[in-house]
Amino acid sequence: MSVRQDDQAPVTQPVADRPSPWLILFAFGGLNGTLAAGYGVLFTIVDDYQREYDIASSQIGIVIGIGFLAGFITQILFAPYADRGHARKVVVIGVAVSVAGLLLMAAGTSLWPILIGRVINGLGVGAAGPAVRRIVILADPTNLGSNLGRLLSADVFGFAMGPAISAVLVGPFGIPAPFIVVGVTSLILLPFVARVRVDETETHLRKKKRLAFDLLRIRPFAGATVLAGVTFIMIGGFDALWSLVHDELGTAEWIANLGITLFALPLIFLGPWGGRLAQTFGPFKLAAIGLLAGGGFLMGYGLLPTGGLIFALAMCHALSDGVSISAAGVAAGMIVPDDRQAGAQGMLGASQALMAGVMAVVTGFVYEEFGRTVAYATVAVSIWVVTAIGLWLAKDAWSLNRPIAESG
Repeated sequence: MSVRQDDQAPVTQPVADRPSPWLILFAFGGLNGTLAAGYGVLFTIVDDYQREYDIASSQIGIVIGIGFLAGFITQILFAPYADRGHARKVVVIGVAVSVAGLLLMAAGTSLWPILIGRVINGLGVGAAGPAVRRIVILADPTNLGSNLGRLLSADVFGFAMGPAISAVLVGPFGIPAPFIVVGVTSLILLPFVARVRVDETETHLRKKKRLAFDLLRIRPFAGATVLAGVTFIMIGGFDALWSLVHDELGTAEWIANLGITLFALPLIFLGPWGGRLAQTFGPFKLAAIGLLAGGGFLMGYGLLPTGGLIFALAMCHALSDGVSISAAGVAAGMIVPDDRQAGAQGMLGASQALMAGVMAVVTGFVYEEFGRTVAYATVAVSIWVVTAIGLWLAKDAWSLNRPIAESG
């Protein structure tokens, strides 16, 4: 199977029918961000679970990891339904299931209800995410870079903000608060999705549901899938170690919490420009630069002697991620056929969920056994090695790019 060429770019909607970029950011970006925040809220409340519910930190690690595993499974199994004319329906059902899981986690006071709630939440997020990406890609394909940049940056922003939401709400309102707030926010944003025209596959063109594994035969797409996962190796390692390392170094709590919040902000402001740059400069080139630099930043966190210096380096890291975070998703959107976009994005999301879950567990173990320098070095080397594999797979599409559509 070959890469889709630039002169075969999909036909776009008339300019007047294209959704506003701000509607895409608010409706779909906001929705994706809140779904991702549901993944992230657990990272900063491990101590609260230990203290109030007597749940061991190792058990919470399992809860975190199993949510990623559930998302990994559903992104593979259910994304193809969105390619068969059911994208909006998959989004609605996925959000409802995700919120049900969050509410169960809010109500739970022992391991099993929280574990089951996490599985349900992961299933819902995994189903909705690829369908949302399909809708956004096909809403305006020739400007997919900036639109997908908005969406994916909001996704990562939400994931990074999850720990900050917990840090702010758990103290005054208790452990259930962040789960309830994220769930209610998801439901509030859902009606805005109805305002966007959804380019569903026409009935006579709908193919029998099939999984997206066959897309991996497209080597550049396989490379994009690997590179998308590397991004979440970086994020999973960063989130898992951030609060632990600042506690170890005696960093003021407000600095540690502010760092998580400020790290997420450039992802929103630079995401659209970064997606546009990925489309025009080349998604694989931009991904290579961003991920190789990201490994360097992670290595630096393990070597710097104070929390203040780590905070300063993290702000530089945030700028780098803000520009490059959407590159792998843009690459996939440019490579695969229109009628396989949800399945393709599901494969990317599955790769991200799997690698983030594995890295969060592995990083915590390495930190406990060998300390922060080795833990950060483990994440950095993993980033570099897996990035090299992804770039090797994508070498035939190294120069892939697409001009931005003219307005008018």
